[in-house]
Amino acid sequence: MRLSLFGFLTSASCLAIAAAAGSPVLAQQEEPTTLSDIVVTGSQVSLPPAYAGGQVATGGRVGLFGALDTMDTPFSSTSFTEELVRNQQARSVADVLQNDPAVRVSKGFGNFQELYVIRGFPVFSDDMTYNGLYGVLPRQFVAAELLERVEVFRGATAFLNGAAPGGSGVGGAVNLVPKRARSEPLTRVTAGWEGGDEIYAAADVSRRFGEDDAWGLRLNLASRAGESAVEGESREMKVLGLGLDRRGDRVRFSADLGWQDNRIDAPRPQVTPAGAIPAPPAADKNFAQPWTYTDETQLFGAARGEFDVTDAITVWAAVGGRDGKERNSLANPTAQPDGSLSSNRFDNGRRDQVFSADVGVRADFDTGPVGHRLVASMAQVQSRESNSYAFSDFGGFAGDLYDPFDVVAPPATALVAGSLTDPTVIGRVKTTSFAVADMLSFLDGRVLATVGARYQEIDTRSYDYNTTARTGGYASDAVTPVFALVYKPSDRVSLYANYSEALLPGKIAPGVINSTPVANAGEVLEPFRAEQAEVGVKYDGGSFGGTLSAFRTTLPSEFFDPSTRIYSAGGEQENKGVELTVFGEPVEGLRLLGGATWLDAEIVRALDASLDGKSPIGVPEFQANANIEWDVPALSGLTLEGRVVHTGAQPASADNSVELESWTRFDAGLRYGFEAGGQPLTFRARVENLADKDQWVAVGGYPGSNYLTLGAPRTLRLSISTEF
Repeated sequence: MRLSLFGFLTSASCLAIAAAAGSPVLAQQEEPTTLSDIVVTGSQVSLPPAYAGGQVATGGRVGLFGALDTMDTPFSSTSFTEELVRNQQARSVADVLQNDPAVRVSKGFGNFQELYVIRGFPVFSDDMTYNGLYGVLPRQFVAAELLERVEVFRGATAFLNGAAPGGSGVGGAVNLVPKRARSEPLTRVTAGWEGGDEIYAAADVSRRFGEDDAWGLRLNLASRAGESAVEGESREMKVLGLGLDRRGDRVRFSADLGWQDNRIDAPRPQVTPAGAIPAPPAADKNFAQPWTYTDETQLFGAARGEFDVTDAITVWAAVGGRDGKERNSLANPTAQPDGSLSSNRFDNGRRDQVFSADVGVRADFDTGPVGHRLVASMAQVQSRESNSYAFSDFGGFAGDLYDPFDVVAPPATALVAGSLTDPTVIGRVKTTSFAVADMLSFLDGRVLATVGARYQEIDTRSYDYNTTARTGGYASDAVTPVFALVYKPSDRVSLYANYSEALLPGKIAPGVINSTPVANAGEVLEPFRAEQAEVGVKYDGGSFGGTLSAFRTTLPSEFFDPSTRIYSAGGEQENKGVELTVFGEPVEGLRLLGGATWLDAEIVRALDASLDGKSPIGVPEFQANANIEWDVPALSGLTLEGRVVHTGAQPASADNSVELESWTRFDAGLRYGFEAGGQPLTFRARVENLADKDQWVAVGGYPGSNYLTLGAPRTLRLSISTEF
């Protein structure tokens, strides 16, 4: 099947025509007081309103169940709002997720892809969803200017969303919601400055039109250019987002188109320690070579519509696609304990073409005193990856972590695969699934029980970089169940429990392990099935709320028994933990957001028996966030803000003999709203890493790797915006 955005846009147009038949009704607004009267439970398009304080929402998307109120959701989740994103001057998804105590941010293996660690397991940015669709978002970086909500779901999600096509998602998931037109006209212009000499400009425009303002358009434009707070590192980024929506009594519809061009020159790389961890260099030091860069251009979009066939039956359909191109020239070093570096050049060219679709039906009915919400859904993701690479001499070139010096770019001719300018297809992935579930309601909604299952097929194919001949592949299927229970003893308290699973592609048995022939060489193992059990309690006091949960997740991995010479999924990692999240405005003018996570992660059984009982790389025992905002009573319009992010010590080697020290970062900011010449203005200032501490802030992220990421230096961000 030829994958292109043409097909996706054609399908989106068909949905738009269908949507035109509906009659209008208001479904989403920014003002919480207006939204509070709108019922969005189960909607695939409309959003729950903001909670008191405006930093998080009262609910979010829960896979095929659509939008659910937090107190009705038998899982742990948080939905961060556009207001929080804007007030913190966030640049990307990673900046937003710094507010979540269960999430830590790292980088991809050998590149600059954002990577999110939830409950100790990596979630690749490839595996985020866009309005519930996998594969549609830009692969390495998503600009915050595009986002209405950043929804974090904690826990295994194979039933709710399907298996993540990129092979992650054991610890949780992230769903991004694009911006929607407000009920009132908006024209907002922002200008800003950051770090070294980076200049920022953005425009956000929305209008509603048609009978009863049923149709809405929202346009976002943004640009960043200049040197960052890291010496010699410069960025040029351009972003465009266009959203269309329709609000109707029977039909609701949204369509979004995005374009993002992001280039970084001399990006500071990650560092792999050779033994002990070297002392961190100055936080503004750049040990990148000046000829290195990363450059990606992404065109993407999605459309989603739902139609109320009757008052009790709703059908929906969604379709999305992405066409992305990347070019990189990188030199990620290995560091000795004294800071001496060894690097070699790695170039690559890549193109991704993705098609994603989802259809479903929801029916509400009663059988005696029991209410039912029956949901059925089918989803498919198809992706085609074209790739090429070239290495320089593997002898490498020298460098210094503390006193960097430039070298002439070595020729990348030692090992070449494919054409960097015209890469060939090297991989295809197709995931297909069908899910059905029933959410049962007892005792006037005080008790909610959910039972369901999803059948999933995973089909991957790999091809030679040069000849395009097929070199391998993987095809398997699995059924993943879900069981969940919610009990609400009062309007303010909700108790919940769940059992859910995650799926990762199985491995292919190699021919030899440790010089021992493998008896089942070539056998494709079934998908690794992670199992999660969780219990928790939620509190909603009207203006202040939180969640306390305890969970246990076990993830199988490859294992080899020398006595039988059988390669199997007999390995296991177990992550147990307790999470606390808090949010809201307990006192007028004082907003709190944060929490803490305690983790106990262990490799129960490893391919290498000497690692049994060790902790996995990059998983701390404790991490915490606290963000406080205070509206100063003495000066109307002035708000002060402070944030602390703490991460405990993390194992930095598989045998736990090397450890990354704990680290803490302090941020502070203010914003001031005022009028000048009759024009409303908002000034924002924010300092991150207020103490200007030099510290490694992440180790690894990609399974089995222990590369280090250096924290950013003290960074000042200034902006001023106006609306008219």
